Amino acid sequence: MSRAAVLAGVGAWLPETVVTNDELARHLDTSDEWILTRTGIRRRRVIAPGESTGSLAVEAGRRALKSAGTDEAGVVVVATSTPDRPCPATAPEVASRLGLTGVPAFDIAAVCTGFVYALGTAAGLITSGMTDSVLVIGADTFSTILDPEDRTTRAVFGDGAGAVLLRAGEPGEPGALGGLHLGSDGTRSELIEVPAGGSRQRASGISAAEAGAYFTMRGKAVFSEAVRRMTDAVEATAHGLGRTPGDVDRFVLHQANARILAAVADRMGLPAERFVSNIADVGNTVAASIPLALADGVADGVLRPGHHTVLAGFGGGLTWGAIGLVWPDVTPV
Repeated sequence: MSRAAVLAGVGAWLPETVVTNDELARHLDTSDEWILTRTGIRRRRVIAPGESTGSLAVEAGRRALKSAGTDEAGVVVVATSTPDRPCPATAPEVASRLGLTGVPAFDIAAVCTGFVYALGTAAGLITSGMTDSVLVIGADTFSTILDPEDRTTRAVFGDGAGAVLLRAGEPGEPGALGGLHLGSDGTRSELIEVPAGGSRQRASGISAAEAGAYFTMRGKAVFSEAVRRMTDAVEATAHGLGRTPGDVDRFVLHQANARILAAVADRMGLPAERFVSNIADVGNTVAASIPLALADGVADGVLRPGHHTVLAGFGGGLTWGAIGLVWPDVTPV
């Protein structure tokens, strides 16, 4: 009998510290109006001393397990581009702190598409029979890699973590993942990057400061690529499920920028009401973006059981991807 990866639990976690647009404006040449008009963001969360990507991931993972009514998972996958350390991966320590010492645990780095890539990987592990359950966590703390003087990036990004538990099930049941579509284009890797910190910079003899130790993004080019790639990915996933985008009830896209979400909706000729959005309150949380939006969508009553749903992301690499499911009856924690 064929197997499917079925979404069985959802968890979300945000750090306590809130940074409003007005607070940014006290230190940078910006304003609430400037930020809100260009991004749709009003506030974001940032970690405090003693917190890290791993600590956020642990809390989100714990909540996803509780949502699913279990304290076990056969594999732990953490999607992040801001790991606690360059080496080792963050996932093994997260797994141990969740009481899952001994299970396979690894990181996936695909920036803002990381959660979708992780879902695809986890689904493959389940459908192949390698495991019966995977805890997938998206967690990032981009506040730690932003130039403190760059009003653009500091206005956009926030910290957070979200997670889902996938279990083995049947292809036709609610929550079963399908229609996976992934892609990349490394010829455009310079559009979204942290130039320093890797072997390329270290082997060059150029210092991290000279190479550029902070996150950079070429906004206009990223905007057009994000709209095109996420639209294409959504359409490919919908068609892979035997549907059209017009048949999809809810779209949960990476919360990069409110204008990008609006442009995708406009490009597909669909009403904005079908697009779940929480970017105003959390900003762009990178790999945490989609699971946080899932949790908020359920809590707000926007995403309900039976909704045909497509998740899609776009990020550095460049990478993009989408996956679909019929939303199950799960309660986020």
